[in-house]
Amino acid sequence: MTISIVTISYNQAKFVERAIRSVLNQNYNDVEYIIVDAGSIDGSQDIIERYRPSFARVICEPDSGPTDGLNKGFSVATGDIFGCLNSDDFYLCGGLGEVARCFEAHPEADVIYGNGYIVDENSKLIRRFYSDPYSLWRHGHGASVVMQQSTFFKASAFRDVGGFSLDNPIWWDGELLMDFALAGKKFERKSHFWSGFTIHKDSISGQKRQASPRAAQVAHDRDMTAARMRKKALGDASKSWSAMLDHVAYIEKRVLNPLGTAWRIAEHFGIGVGSRIDSQ
Repeated sequence: MTISIVTISYNQAKFVERAIRSVLNQNYNDVEYIIVDAGSIDGSQDIIERYRPSFARVICEPDSGPTDGLNKGFSVATGDIFGCLNSDDFYLCGGLGEVARCFEAHPEADVIYGNGYIVDENSKLIRRFYSDPYSLWRHGHGASVVMQQSTFFKASAFRDVGGFSLDNPIWWDGELLMDFALAGKKFERKSHFWSGFTIHKDSISGQKRQASPRAAQVAHDRDMTAARMRKKALGDASKSWSAMLDHVAYIEKRVLNPLGTAWRIAEHFGIGVGSRIDSQ
């Protein structure tokens, strides 16, 4: 079973080598690794070039955004299972082997996802992330969140839904899950931790925490995208009792994901925060 991983890269020289090594140092040999760089000028391409023999494909050309880059990468992928890793994130050692075994154990599943760690730019733990049980209804109400870096899907399912939406500049991974659900694809949630997600000042998530023109644009894009995705998930019901149902969905999310809830409380008091998460 071949797993195809696509990494999109743009001016992430500080992190991209960590991402690359986290894929290459897996204990699972049947991995096809594709990297797409949209024209970095910060030395990222020099780092990529050092690892060129280890990539199945290197695509270095301008694109119209992250989803365009991902679709380009997956258009040349030949694997059975797809996964995408941002250049500032990383896989945990042994994760891809576990992913392959999970797909072998659940041949009916189109999408398998697990948990991960949210870290700062020095790989220090901010919090554990426990993915929610997926529900299109809860997703539409903002209460079904899945760790993108720990999400893998069959190549056939990805092609069935037409890949990533080019209209989504913020939550392209979330919209892909919606498209899978709307197409009747089968989801399987696992308890494994497979990845690390980095929040830093230049990331989309990091921009949310800043007061700047770029952060304002991110907030605008986020609000517009959220409204469109809510309508996509809920249809005409998206405006009916929406505030009340958002609260219901949030409570249901907490009940159905008790470990995630417990760790959010623990980490509020600093338990476990600050330890280093290593990709090697």
